Amino acid sequence: MRLSFAAAPVTPAVRTKLEPAEPRYFGAPDEDDQDDGYFELKTSMHRRLIERMNLSGLSQRPPETVRQEVAELVTTILKEDARPLNYDESQRLIDDLMDELLGFGPLEQLLRDPDISDILVNTHREVYVERYGQVELTKVRFADEHHLMRVIERMVDKVGRRIDESQPMVDARLPDGSRINAVAPPVAVDGPLLSIRRFARIPYDFERLVANGTVDQTCAEVLRGLVASRFNILISGGTGTGKTTLMNAMSHGIGPRERIVTIEDAAELQLQQRHVARMETRPANIEGRGEITQRDLVRNALRMRPDRIIVGEVRAGEAFDMLQAMNTGHDGSMTTVHANTPRDALARLEQMVAMAGLDLPPRAIRTQIASAIDVVIQLKRFSDGTRRVVSVQEIDGMEGEVIIMQEIFRYEQTGVDEAGRVQGRFVWTGLRPGFLETFRAVGVSLPDGMFA
Repeated sequence: MRLSFAAAPVTPAVRTKLEPAEPRYFGAPDEDDQDDGYFELKTSMHRRLIERMNLSGLSQRPPETVRQEVAELVTTILKEDARPLNYDESQRLIDDLMDELLGFGPLEQLLRDPDISDILVNTHREVYVERYGQVELTKVRFADEHHLMRVIERMVDKVGRRIDESQPMVDARLPDGSRINAVAPPVAVDGPLLSIRRFARIPYDFERLVANGTVDQTCAEVLRGLVASRFNILISGGTGTGKTTLMNAMSHGIGPRERIVTIEDAAELQLQQRHVARMETRPANIEGRGEITQRDLVRNALRMRPDRIIVGEVRAGEAFDMLQAMNTGHDGSMTTVHANTPRDALARLEQMVAMAGLDLPPRAIRTQIASAIDVVIQLKRFSDGTRRVVSVQEIDGMEGEVIIMQEIFRYEQTGVDEAGRVQGRFVWTGLRPGFLETFRAVGVSLPDGMFA
């Protein structure tokens, strides 16, 4: 038996914002701003401002004071060079120079755009962005490789990281929680590379996920109940499928009296509870010492009296410690993993437990996984850029050497419309989930007849 629930269509507000797949150029307010003449003027002005300004303690001074000083110097330099600019042009130049002095240079205008979810810098010549699931080339660019490296160094310095030839790759975060990854030469062959994964200023909840079609109302109610009932949840998906966004939304169901410990490589979770203890890994210093791994943090978290442990993503041996925590009284914990299907997610967990250096037989590892993980949620990014929960599967123990899973919900794609938007529906598979008894025991109510 299969019952089909009403699909969660893309809302009109979202639908009107979806753009054609071909690249669309945008950047500065006027196209003239990015021509060679303006670019050379801004670069020259920036260099002369550095020569004349007192840069000591610049970031500690009020922005209004810095702006006034910059405006006065810009006016003076323009008069010296006999290069008159009108009011709008001079204000735009001052804004760009303020971004160079106090912000992240040409990227500031992109970071201020709330519709941009990813910023991808392919050397100093090209900057791409993702808006509404579509990747677009912008007219933003850097003066040269040194200019881009200065911006990258400023970003990673804020969280105590470094990037240079001896350590050419780095993961870090911006003050707003956005995650950045940077790669420098010689690893980056053509020049520095930078990726910025931005997160919504207003954290997602299930209402927003239902509105944009990530889940439907029925599936959202079940996921909310799983969190309230303290099931251990594994969220699986590829890069950019919305795993962290879904985890943030699901965390809204955690009670205010519960102590939450979060463990991440780069802190990006946006939990709204007050009783949250956040921990972040640390790379080795220049002497190769002082590294703090996720496995170290998971072990330490067990001594912090947590009610729930949330690991941003398991990648290696910390998977074993996470499973141990789930099996020893820390119900309601969550983590994510990169995998294409729920079955692949369990296989990856098995591989990562083996990376912990323990000589355990495969059946023992699978038994640990089947005992620790209750539900696997699979996410997928579709061709039109939308992200959806495509499968919710319950783990139902072992049968021989195999972990038994039963699918509760799935998303079925039915086609693509004329505009290239994916069409489909969320479907209940007809199987009665075993977690309903736990729902009733803890007082989680679902709509009447949902699983009749």
